[in-house]
Amino acid sequence: MSFLNKTALIVTLLIPYLSNAQLKTVVKDTISILDEITITANKFPEQKKYIAQQVLTLNSKYISNANAQNTADLLASIGNVFIQKSQLGGGSVTLRGFEANRNLLVIDGVRMNNLIYRSGHLQNIITSDQSSFERIDVLFGPASTIYGSDALGGVIAMYTKKPLLSSSQKNQIELNAFSRYGSVDNEITAHVDVNAGNQKLASFTSLSFSDFGDLKSGRNNNPFYKEGYAKRLYYVDRINNKDSLMTNTKPYLQLFSGYHQYDIVQKFLLKSSANKEHGLNLQFSNSSDVPRYDRLTNPAPTVSSAAGLKYAAWYYGPQTRLLAAYDFNLKSNSGFFQQIHYGVNYQHVVESRHTRKFNSTALQNRNENVNIWGFNLDMNRKRNQHDIRVGIDAQYNTLQSTADQLNINTGEISKLDTRYPDGKNNMLNLAAYFSHSWKKNKIITFTDGIRAGFTSLHSTIADTSFFHLPYNDINQKNAVYSGNAAVIFNFKNGWKNSFQISTGFRVPNIDDLSKIFESAPGAIIVPNEQLKPEKTITIETSISKYSNNKLNWENNIYYTKFFDAIVTGPFNYNGKDTINYDGTMSQVLANQNQRKAFIYGFSSNLKMNLTRNFDLIITANYTHGEIVTDSVNSPLDHIPPFIMTLKTNYQYQKWGFGLNVNYNGWKRISDYNLNGEDNEQYATSAGMPAWLIVNFRTSYKLNNRLNIQAGVDNIFDTQYRTFASGIDGAGRNIFVILKYHK
Repeated sequence: MSFLNKTALIVTLLIPYLSNAQLKTVVKDTISILDEITITANKFPEQKKYIAQQVLTLNSKYISNANAQNTADLLASIGNVFIQKSQLGGGSVTLRGFEANRNLLVIDGVRMNNLIYRSGHLQNIITSDQSSFERIDVLFGPASTIYGSDALGGVIAMYTKKPLLSSSQKNQIELNAFSRYGSVDNEITAHVDVNAGNQKLASFTSLSFSDFGDLKSGRNNNPFYKEGYAKRLYYVDRINNKDSLMTNTKPYLQLFSGYHQYDIVQKFLLKSSANKEHGLNLQFSNSSDVPRYDRLTNPAPTVSSAAGLKYAAWYYGPQTRLLAAYDFNLKSNSGFFQQIHYGVNYQHVVESRHTRKFNSTALQNRNENVNIWGFNLDMNRKRNQHDIRVGIDAQYNTLQSTADQLNINTGEISKLDTRYPDGKNNMLNLAAYFSHSWKKNKIITFTDGIRAGFTSLHSTIADTSFFHLPYNDINQKNAVYSGNAAVIFNFKNGWKNSFQISTGFRVPNIDDLSKIFESAPGAIIVPNEQLKPEKTITIETSISKYSNNKLNWENNIYYTKFFDAIVTGPFNYNGKDTINYDGTMSQVLANQNQRKAFIYGFSSNLKMNLTRNFDLIITANYTHGEIVTDSVNSPLDHIPPFIMTLKTNYQYQKWGFGLNVNYNGWKRISDYNLNGEDNEQYATSAGMPAWLIVNFRTSYKLNNRLNIQAGVDNIFDTQYRTFASGIDGAGRNIFVILKYHK
């Protein structure tokens, strides 16, 4: 860690002690920040003080005031979650050094992760609508015992607003609406949601639309790096049926980064009796084409970036997500289980990739259609000092992968190799779990849990004209298991201390196992049916302090061993390390369980209500990861730099003010994994420079129904880029929002 990073950390750790005298005089009716109820750690409501796992909750007030452009930006604002971006319409989540399909996304209790979630960088989080959220719970560390595969780094559990029943004989109608404009990308966002309900039946409807233009980066050099970098100097325009390299007269305007998106949520709630509820949840998200900005800046392979670009077109097709879910909830004081939740759900996901190289007339189109059926049964029993939770869950995925090549001049369509096998593709996950808490006394609580299950995967290759392999069937079956155990101490003086050991796993999916493609001229990746699940084991401890409802200070330290990590490497096929592919002798590669690694780190989160109207929030996060080798260890990819945030909020009558400072430390090129997903080609020769940006927010309550918010993000218009990203962060953004509530 640099001297600046260490100094910032020391300040964070000392502030609670330096401020202790002031905290004792705080007015009593400040906002309580103790005993938060967390729903997702064990799937049933439970006080946070009885949970060993690090959990961070974003409530509806925080989400509303953050005014982030999408869900990825919302998560980045809290300072505990790192977000990588390859394009404006992106946002790949990193938790404790694990990214993409090694984290689990859950919306309203339904797994979003599917059989084509990849290990590199994902943008699927933005297909959820933050404007419809009631809360987000971020679970840090392995959560496979409760949630199953993929939860190595943690879980992002998102909850849309629940339909509200009327508490009286009158029907209840509630309306919320807002419109926002942001200057940095000419953002126009509009949202409206309506809740209507009587004592038995309620409906919640949410509609959102956002249009984003091309993003402007900061114009002023980063104070930690005096040279400018990553300007958009050239772009491609097609003139008279010919690609032409054009000079960008506005190099800080990141051309071809804009897109638009709309989201719909419709939920119904039926209370059939005092203890029975039925829910229907319908969600739909769709976008325009989303340009892959980083690939559009790639230089031509044989010339300098000043002379040419590799791609004339590279974009994702419309990102479509459909969800339909039915839920049944039962609460009973007389049954063996006091709480029972049952759900069945269906999802349909459409993704596509479209690429055309400079001066080529061939537009390559690869399309993926995914269908997912799922169900889960969760039951909770409380008896004396014991809480017992048991559950069963299953998910069945299918995939249809198609491809074609379009001649943009003649309109002729020809065959093209698909990204995944073009026959039948399916994947099944089935498991059961048991979780238990024992509140031994007012101080000591023990928790434990175990999961066991089964997974299977099947793929077929229908068209063998591209890949001349002697088989067209790919199969795999795995037994899966995980567990956790913890002890929690809640002391009378407000201190909490916990110790936990937990395991996690991630089952290989179609993206890991079944892709057959030419990764580079002279190299072909083939399936490996011997691929096994990735596994982790984590030990962690937390120390927290709560004081007079005015202080919340949480500190977590963890160490993770990473086993059987999947990497692409040389492979023997029928005893040979090369095969003839498309007339070229090509090296055979395959995904294999070859990597061992370790990750350790800490986080410190401090919130203080300094006065009745003024609060301060400071977060600090450090992560370190290495690949274990027989000689000298090497850097593990996906490891973010040191991160720190400082936020202040002040409320005066109808006015609200906020000042936020976000800091990312250096990521030196020597700490990059040059053979992984760290994207060193989009960094400077020294790596990714440290950066610091300052944001200001204000709000004014016009009346009981109207509220106006405004602010300036990146006040000093600093140029910066987050680690592993291929697009600059936003420059100075002046925004204004008008909100209405009835």
